[in-house]
Amino acid sequence: MTSDLMRDQKKRPTLRTIAQHCGLAVTTVSRALGDAPDISAETKQLVRRAASDLGYVPDRAGVRLRTGRTNVIALILPMEEDALNTTSRFVAAIAGALSGTRYHLVVVPEMPGQSLLDPVRYVVETRSADAVIFNRVQPRDQRVAYLREKGFPFATHGRSDWHAEHAWFDYDNAGFGRRAVSFLAAHGRRRIVMVAPPQSQTYGSEMREAAQSAASQHGVHVLEPDGLTSDSPRAQIEAIMRGSLLTQPRPDGVVVASPNAALAVIRGCLEAGMVIGEDIDIFAKETFPILDVICAGLRIEHEDVRKAGAFLARAVLHEISAPFASPMRQLDTPSGR
Repeated sequence: MTSDLMRDQKKRPTLRTIAQHCGLAVTTVSRALGDAPDISAETKQLVRRAASDLGYVPDRAGVRLRTGRTNVIALILPMEEDALNTTSRFVAAIAGALSGTRYHLVVVPEMPGQSLLDPVRYVVETRSADAVIFNRVQPRDQRVAYLREKGFPFATHGRSDWHAEHAWFDYDNAGFGRRAVSFLAAHGRRRIVMVAPPQSQTYGSEMREAAQSAASQHGVHVLEPDGLTSDSPRAQIEAIMRGSLLTQPRPDGVVVASPNAALAVIRGCLEAGMVIGEDIDIFAKETFPILDVICAGLRIEHEDVRKAGAFLARAVLHEISAPFASPMRQLDTPSGR
């Protein structure tokens, strides 16, 4: 070890450094950084500002030995190669909501070949985080069942069949399905192609059921091409959309559940010579404002993933601090533009 590195380590700020800087006891500094309820807000602010100015970083190994906690929240996400996805906004919202707390965020990827349960089990068995957040929830989700059995804090982006008993944030996808079909029917559309989320995921089945119910109510047909979902590759969605527009009677409306899929649908329609807003109407869901910049004449519903991320961060902190209290839950209502 070089002398420079040894000097740097010796200069690393500690709780005692902060205490001397603030004129406080070391125990007071420790409790302030731990957000103890008996420490005043003014003292906490003073200590946190000093810790930031001095470059203090807690020794995670020491924290874990003293408290049994890691001060880490694990966000488990699937690996996605597509550039247009919700990941960056979602991650930023969770990290932002954790800012100013003792917790920081670690992203754990779902790797190809793994089961959905594998990364969750790894976090729990290694105690590498104090809580987990995950998405793409299934009705009888094995991750939810496992975490409930272990008593491990978690929150989901989406609902399982046990949603009354765990923390979650969800977008009203059933409402989206109803609104989309009702809008298209009101504009004279009678044969509507639906590019929905995978049926295996709760929000996909909810959206489909609501859309089909609205179709029966309005006397229109909702068509779902075999093997096609909003998670399908863009090239596949484009090709199937072009093929659908060559059939007779030709579809005159589309419901599409993601911005990636919507871009493929738009291109497929244009390549088939369709004028969007005249020959065909598209009702799409997006997670950031982009679709109407690319193509005019769309009907768009916006899903705010930043709101979801911020809520889920607060929800897991609540699960950690108040494990026997009612879980935090929120259903977000669609907003159109």
